[in-house]
Amino acid sequence: MLAQVLAVIIFLAMFLLIITEKIERQYVTLGCAALTLLLVFGIGMHSMDALLETLNVRNIFTTGFWYQAGEASESTSGINWATIIFIAGMMVMVEGMARVGFFRWLCMRIAKMVHYRTIPIFITFMIMSFVLAMFIDSITVILFLAAVTVELSQLLDFNPVPMILSEIFCANLGGSATMCGDPPNIIVGTSLGYSFMDFVENTGVIAVVSMVAIVFFFYFSFRKELAGGTQKVDISKLPTPESAITDKVGFGINCVIFLCAVVLLATHAATGLTVAFIGTFIAAITLLTAPRHMGEILKKVDYKTILFFIGLFVVVGGLEQTGILVLVAGFIEKVSGGNFYLMVAIIIWVSAIASAFIDNIPFAATMIPVIQSLAETSGLSLHTMAWALSMGTDIGGSATPIGASANVVGTSVAAKAGHPVGWGEYCKKAVPATVIVLVISTVFIFVRYL
Repeated sequence: MLAQVLAVIIFLAMFLLIITEKIERQYVTLGCAALTLLLVFGIGMHSMDALLETLNVRNIFTTGFWYQAGEASESTSGINWATIIFIAGMMVMVEGMARVGFFRWLCMRIAKMVHYRTIPIFITFMIMSFVLAMFIDSITVILFLAAVTVELSQLLDFNPVPMILSEIFCANLGGSATMCGDPPNIIVGTSLGYSFMDFVENTGVIAVVSMVAIVFFFYFSFRKELAGGTQKVDISKLPTPESAITDKVGFGINCVIFLCAVVLLATHAATGLTVAFIGTFIAAITLLTAPRHMGEILKKVDYKTILFFIGLFVVVGGLEQTGILVLVAGFIEKVSGGNFYLMVAIIIWVSAIASAFIDNIPFAATMIPVIQSLAETSGLSLHTMAWALSMGTDIGGSATPIGASANVVGTSVAAKAGHPVGWGEYCKKAVPATVIVLVISTVFIFVRYL
């Protein structure tokens, strides 16, 4: 009982501190992780086994962590090292691509293809944001896309805010389509043993259907504001896409590495190579092909996010080891009365509402053991609940300026360019778009899986 109380207090304290943003979130999770190890496992449980199981270091040294001949999943208890290593590897790859100017080149190339016309840029940038976010962290996608949007808005004389808001939403939506597109999906996939193609065939279908609706929604919402942009531009005075490339040889190499990563992820269920192996391999190739820039690339990796994940998994491990998450699962089952439709609706909409105001990463990590317990006791397929959880956490964060990191980055870029975006302006368009996708997701899951 003492261990359960301590685990809950530490978890709630962690959430409150993350929300207030008074202390950097990696320090919050690492501090709470230390308290979990000491107070919950040490004083409350007196269990060295629980502590070792939560740290989960020995799992890294097993063959199954790097290569799986069957469909066995990674260890779901404690620190999910597969998630940590994969995210770190992708960060290294993205920094390598950014160094050679890949993202800015892509944006300028597409703008040139549509002859720098505002409405076509608006639509193609939404689609590009969606597609890139399927494979690359949405923060990186928005960081470069928003910066280029601001640059084009100054050249073509249009308000960049509608375009940036649409790009943010589409990046979050694109991230829901694949296993590597959004951190909650990486957690779900590595914890439950789902492959890249599992996500494409399930959440990917929902995301594509939703994307069609969202393009129409944003087009009719913003067409009047964007129609005023300059349509006749002296193209000769605009920067060429090639001017964005800082290293031509490195550009070609990094394009090949990116394609290699996509192929490995798409086939990892067939090859048996785990996402931990893929992340390590891609990072190693990126660094080895740019020996003079190793230090520069490694310096820019977001180590704060990696540390945040490690601390988070330990705190959630405290809830799991003390049985709190089993109690939460039982409560959801009781509220739903065993009704599968209501149970799925609760998972989707509660996940979405929570993710609109708090970080969706800890919420997803917390809910994994919950849906596993629900699957064991209620009879509802774990697959169904996993897709519901993924869509709820991925899309819910789009509703508010603080719901996802990409939102914060995009609105910050707009503000620095002299176009601040208030809560009212943001939510006026983002909330209806979020509801549209959630309704589509709910109906799709009801029809296809129940």
